[in-house]
Amino acid sequence: MRTTQAPEYPLLTAAVAAVEVGVTPATIRKWVQLKHLRPAGRRGKAFLYRLEDVFAAERATRRHA
Repeated sequence: MRTTQAPEYPLLTAAVAAVEVGVTPATIRKWVQLKHLRPAGRRGKAFLYRLEDVFAAERATRRHA
């Protein structure tokens, strides 16, 4: 019998991740579209993101700006 463990990192919706990084949820979606960020999971229809991935995407886009 296999048991699944909860991830060691919290998964956040685009809205929560955007607040943490200081951008809009539309910016999070744009980073996904530009392949700077990939969802780490889903909850219903909502994509979920790891906070460290969101911060990495934010740093990557600032370097290119």
